[in-house]
Amino acid sequence: MELFGAGRRIALVVLLGLAACAPQTETGRTTTTGAGLGALSGAVVGSFSGNAGWGALAGAGVGAAGGYAVGRSREARRDAYWHGYNDAYRR
Repeated sequence: MELFGAGRRIALVVLLGLAACAPQTETGRTTTTGAGLGALSGAVVGSFSGNAGWGALAGAGVGAAGGYAVGRSREARRDAYWHGYNDAYRR
């Protein structure tokens, strides 16, 4: 008898990944969240073909890449805003 099923193991990994998000930067947070959500959705899709592990692995990679892109975009937009804001008040 298995102690944890595949679904519970995946949920545990996702929860541990999300718990590590607190002290990170915006990019780190969105990368971790994207990887967790990608792994979860990849496992669900992969389970239909009988291979949830490979689906979770592929989903985590795609989710992490998407999360990284979103985080970098948000940080660049925030930095551009503050540079413009500070330049406006230096005059």
